[in-house]
Amino acid sequence: MPTVATLGRRELAARLRGPGLRLQTGPFVTCVRSALPSLADTLASMYADYPVRDGDSFADFDVRLSGSQGLRRPVRPQVHFHYEGMAPFQPLPLAQAFPMFEWAMNWCVSSQAHSWLVIHAAVVEKEGAAAILPAPPGSGKSTLCAAPVARGWRLLSDELTLVRLDDGRIDPLPRPVSLKNGSIDVIRARAPAAELTVPVRDTVKGTVAHMRAPGTSVARALEPAAPAWIVFPKWERDAPAELVPVAQARAHLRLAENAFNYSLLGGAGFETVARLIEATRTVDFRYGALDDAMDVFERLLAQRR
Repeated sequence: MPTVATLGRRELAARLRGPGLRLQTGPFVTCVRSALPSLADTLASMYADYPVRDGDSFADFDVRLSGSQGLRRPVRPQVHFHYEGMAPFQPLPLAQAFPMFEWAMNWCVSSQAHSWLVIHAAVVEKEGAAAILPAPPGSGKSTLCAAPVARGWRLLSDELTLVRLDDGRIDPLPRPVSLKNGSIDVIRARAPAAELTVPVRDTVKGTVAHMRAPGTSVARALEPAAPAWIVFPKWERDAPAELVPVAQARAHLRLAENAFNYSLLGGAGFETVARLIEATRTVDFRYGALDDAMDVFERLLAQRR
């Protein structure tokens, strides 16, 4: 199957401008249309390893990103997002085209993919055991996701954990890891070989950059993983690394709060969360130093061997 890289820049741009690029990310195919050169360039680098489907293949999502048009074009260029002809978001500055694309892709999955329990959580895997990291913004979730990935853990997702309703396994959705503010320099220092986008400043989330997903993770994007741990991370300056068990009832409530479609799924959502908690070790994780956090991850893994 061709990939974004094997298409070449000219064909990539032609598909984006014309019939659309049918980009496969995990279990989803998205038809992407855009005439923005900056977006085409960033897609070429960040999504080089991803499969591309034929033009007549079914697409789960149909999206378009465009610049401002017409006589009322603003002084500062903007990017607009359209989903199946609708414009669910306000336009953003043109420099934020790729972050908008990533946020929009998250929105497509979280609002439409109800064949899974969709949890707002990063998830990484090693030796067949997956760690789910649900957490609110500012907790260090993305940093704690990127660091083990740079050490060889498989990236399943940095934002959306897809839990199967039938057997509780996790379907991967590896896409570029979103890094914000201080975490950008932290990951650059720890993983100098990682490919990052140019940081985009003044977004609603501050300064944002994206780290390219490892090709090995993309190649295994259709290989599900078994959950082993649910880790609620919290970064605190100078805090020692500490794991504290979470009671099952409390863990259920917190996972439900982090799931986009728990209520919509009804009984299936309840049963899926209950099985997930039964199958995993659930802990609060406070840490202040990333090296200490990585040592804890490796100890958790060693305890399963």
